[in-house]
Amino acid sequence: MPSVASKMPTLDDLQALFPLTFPIPTPVAIPDLITPKDFYREENLLRNPQSFQAWWSAIHTSRESYIAQIKLERSDLPESTAALLGPLGTPLARISLQRLTYLYESALVHFPNSFKLWKSYLIMRMSFVLGKQVIKKRAGGRKKFPEMKDALVDEREDLEQWESGLNGIIGWEEWKSLIATFERALMWLPNLPRLWLMYLSIFFHPLCPPVVSYTHARHTFDRALRTLPPSLHARIWVRYLLWAESRGGSTLVAVYRRYISVDPSVTENFTHLLLHPIDGKARPLEAAKLLLSLARKAAKGDYQSPEGKSPYQLLGDWVDVVEKFSDEVGLDVKETVQSNAAAAEADAKEKENEAGVEPASVDGKLIRMAGPAVAVNADGKTLPPYDEDIDFGSPRKLNIEQIIHKDGFAVYKDQAGRLWTGLATYWIKRGEFDRAKETFEKGLASVLTIRDFTQIFDAYAEFGESLISAMMESLADEEDEKEAAETEKELDAKMKEFEELMDRRPFLINGVLIRRNPNDVQEWEKLVALHGEDDEKVAETYTKALETINPRKATANLHRLYVNFAKFYEEGGTTGQAEQDLDSARKILEKGTKVNFKVVEDLAEIWCEWAELEIRHDNYDEAIHVMQRAAAIPKNTRINYHDHSLSAQTRLFKSLKLWSFYVDLEESIGTVETTKIVYDKILDLRIANAQIIVNYAAFLEENKYYEESFKVYDRGVELFTFPISFEIWNIYLAKFVKRYGGSKLERARDLFEQALEKCPPKSCKPIFFMYAKLEEEYGLAKRAMSIYDRATQVVADEDRFEMFTIYIAKATANYGLPATRPIYERALEVLPDRQTAEMCLRFAALERKLGEIDRARAIYAHASQFCDPRVNPQFWSEWNSFEYETGSEDTFREMLRIKRSVQAQFNTEASYIAAQTMAARQGTRQTDSNATEEPSDAMAAAEREAGNAPSFVAAKQTALHPSPDSEATPAPGAAAANSDEIHISDDEDL
Repeated sequence: MPSVASKMPTLDDLQALFPLTFPIPTPVAIPDLITPKDFYREENLLRNPQSFQAWWSAIHTSRESYIAQIKLERSDLPESTAALLGPLGTPLARISLQRLTYLYESALVHFPNSFKLWKSYLIMRMSFVLGKQVIKKRAGGRKKFPEMKDALVDEREDLEQWESGLNGIIGWEEWKSLIATFERALMWLPNLPRLWLMYLSIFFHPLCPPVVSYTHARHTFDRALRTLPPSLHARIWVRYLLWAESRGGSTLVAVYRRYISVDPSVTENFTHLLLHPIDGKARPLEAAKLLLSLARKAAKGDYQSPEGKSPYQLLGDWVDVVEKFSDEVGLDVKETVQSNAAAAEADAKEKENEAGVEPASVDGKLIRMAGPAVAVNADGKTLPPYDEDIDFGSPRKLNIEQIIHKDGFAVYKDQAGRLWTGLATYWIKRGEFDRAKETFEKGLASVLTIRDFTQIFDAYAEFGESLISAMMESLADEEDEKEAAETEKELDAKMKEFEELMDRRPFLINGVLIRRNPNDVQEWEKLVALHGEDDEKVAETYTKALETINPRKATANLHRLYVNFAKFYEEGGTTGQAEQDLDSARKILEKGTKVNFKVVEDLAEIWCEWAELEIRHDNYDEAIHVMQRAAAIPKNTRINYHDHSLSAQTRLFKSLKLWSFYVDLEESIGTVETTKIVYDKILDLRIANAQIIVNYAAFLEENKYYEESFKVYDRGVELFTFPISFEIWNIYLAKFVKRYGGSKLERARDLFEQALEKCPPKSCKPIFFMYAKLEEEYGLAKRAMSIYDRATQVVADEDRFEMFTIYIAKATANYGLPATRPIYERALEVLPDRQTAEMCLRFAALERKLGEIDRARAIYAHASQFCDPRVNPQFWSEWNSFEYETGSEDTFREMLRIKRSVQAQFNTEASYIAAQTMAARQGTRQTDSNATEEPSDAMAAAEREAGNAPSFVAAKQTALHPSPDSEATPAPGAAAANSDEIHISDDEDL
């Protein structure tokens, strides 16, 4: 074997080194194949040829010896030459390959079906040809084979990588020998996927010869799929797809087409590869058809995107492809028009056939007599008919308009803005500006949301601006004056169109809102306002609105359209300069009276406006006639006004709004008799409210029909219950007393008793006051006092204190102070605790005036149980003053004891904290940082409150006040100087 270490070898010298393993090395052909050290091994193998352990030990020993020697050997070859030879760059490596090959081949003669032996042999041969494999660290073990999308990502990361390697041109013979070895291994073990994967990994090596890595590799992948069972195909396909991606071009397309026919999950990845190929030649038409197919399947629920994309997102990806590759994907304008016409004709024929042909049947079972054949798959499911739009093998381009209308607008109505702008962008990219403008206009005239409208309008405006900018740039560069003039003229036209578009924006927005809800009355009114003073457009808009709106679905104030339209003719147009047309106004209102409105009041408003129209033009009789027509009462008056299943015209006669206007009209221009008739009809229909009753009675009173007005009040209080009848009673009783005073006292008393009979407690106080005043002025004082007494028993709790106060005042005025004692006593029994304390103070003040000091003190003691000293300091202050003025030392001690007892009682109750809070809010517990601490002595505190009041003196004095000879103590602080003063502690046990 020639050596290459002595001189710089040439390419011919390097190629002469190979093949090393073909034919299989033998000791006869290569003398150095066996050394004297190997004689013992050979003899042992000859004696035990059927021992796998002997062969495996020999192979293992030889391989370990090679590894130990290769670590010590240094190559003298230049780096460029060593890079070409790779692992076989040294003589030791080459002879070791031959020796190991000899051993493996000899062993395989005896064990040709051993997977362990074949795998070890192939790994050894690959290490000498492909180089040293880079071992990648993996966290955890491999899980179950994932979906193909995830498998491609994982396998791309796990692809084998090698360091150096044998050049495919220099070592072609050795590469070929390695492939032949794999073929022999697969001949013996064809169903082992591990051997196939090892074999296929060769084709990913960067130094693999092109003769092998293209056609032979594709055939090998195909043979693997044909040989292995279907359950293992996924492991081959993932390598096959990665190999196809690395090769690109027609190979990529062919391989992916085969795979997506059985598993469409990688179609999205395939479309990305078609649009971003490694060879620089995109296939947008095929990608667009694939995306369209996925979008349609996803819309039907037959496909779920591995990327998590919705059907609309897939269609959006298709639109993006159409926009980017408009010339390669879609038809031009002429072809699109022809295709649309052909599709419309086909649809028309299909509808005629469906309408005219009846299905034939035999024994009741339908059979197909004509039409296209139905395709059925292996599972028995009916396949969809052939569609060339999704056949990615067909070169025919797509009709973008038809597809967007069929698969976009018909399915995704809420995304119309994006689809219209995509279609317009497609025409713009093709240079068909007129078609793009037409598309924008159709989009603006068809969308139903402001979002879609804004999207289309902004794109339309941007298109117009860019077109104008381009024309201005071309005009600046134009040298020919004639062409420049034409360009300038066209530019003026485009600018005019752009300005008109901006002016049309409010109308277009209004059109969107009306299309979204044709029954939106307010939007129709806005459209009328947008037309301004254009009477022709205003009349046209009103007419169209009244023809379009469904009264049962209309929004509020539909009647205003009829009213405003009638006023439009009545006032002579929007500016008032046209001739008034009352006949047209009457016709419009007449038409409005026949509309079945959702609300009866809207219909009543139409009739009222009609009558006001006649009044404005002094046609009073006609106005009365109009209201008579509107208020005609049918024979059946038991119709439920709130029954919406009946028409508004049927329920109109019970509209209070209509009758109120009618009666106001009669009061204004009619007679008293006709007005009374209308009021009586309202009462007979039982639709009157309290205001109608009051108005009717006031009208009769103005016309001197006093007794009839009182009868109306009587009917009113019979119709209504409290609290509504309370207002009627108030007016009724006041009017009656004012009219008759005391002349009809018994009748007045009877009316008051009727009013009080069913009056609730919270409403009867004013009536009692009015009743008592009547008796005071025209009756007996005794009866008045009995009325006050009844009132204190009947009125609500919150009014009872006030009523007792008034009752006591009246009793004092009529009978004197002593007569109020029973009233006070009964008040203390029925009033709540908070008001009882207040009443006790007044009662005590009364007894003190009458000189009953002991009774007053007893009343104070009784009231003290309701008064917390922290919350009601005023009560204790008054009692304190009372004792100073009228009490003795013992009574004062008793008062303090009661105070401490009450305070202790309230301290143990849950209201303690609440009392503290209330007192703090009322400012009763004021603190002063500069003040000294309050004295604990209650007597000192009392003296402080009394100010300059004199202190108590020695017990030998009988009077509470000091004698004239003693000096008055000006302040509590001076009390310490008086040795005879009695000190009373709050803590003293009494």
